[in-house]
Amino acid sequence: MKIHVLPSGPIQTIGYLLTEPALGAAVLVDAPGGIMAKIRPLLEKENCRLTELWLTHGHWDHMQDGAAVKRETGCLVRAHRADQPLIETPEIMEGFMGQRLGLEGVKVDAWVEAGERIEALGRAFEVRHVPGHCPGNVLFYQAEAKVALVGDALFNSGVGRWDLPGGSFEILEQSIRGQIYTLPDETVVLPGHGERTTVGAEKETNPYVAAVVP
Repeated sequence: MKIHVLPSGPIQTIGYLLTEPALGAAVLVDAPGGIMAKIRPLLEKENCRLTELWLTHGHWDHMQDGAAVKRETGCLVRAHRADQPLIETPEIMEGFMGQRLGLEGVKVDAWVEAGERIEALGRAFEVRHVPGHCPGNVLFYQAEAKVALVGDALFNSGVGRWDLPGGSFEILEQSIRGQIYTLPDETVVLPGHGERTTVGAEKETNPYVAAVVP
């Protein structure tokens, strides 16, 4: 499995294209603005078809190109139901952002749940619910590859903002300790913004959430 890191859109939100050329299949995790133009040549080069789009959460910068991606590829879209209003009715997001963003709603085909295992690209991915930044934030963990795609729950030396509607630092803190810090220390954390990190590094040095309650 190859992981293509594709910062896109007005605030360089990262979309991750996971490809498995041997199977001719690909999965996209998050769809920031303009991502279709970036994944199209990669899919062609590796002779892969985009079969699924997984949204880590419903904030505008992670789903901005989602409808276009689904329209062009016919992929199945997965997300957590707690973010259904944001994903399918983006006017709600525009309302609390205080500006018109020109968003198009994305029709979700399958709602993921905590503890669910998704079979894709010849591998099993575990879904973990990590609210706090956003009610429906989830991560996708692949044990053999030792990677976790975490959306905006955790960053390199940081955490997702919690001051938007539906956010809570207390819930975010619990999510990070209970759902991310319980992954193996060597797990590579692939966030929605910024550089990658590892679970072990964040447990030791993250200035917002310590590994254990002081």
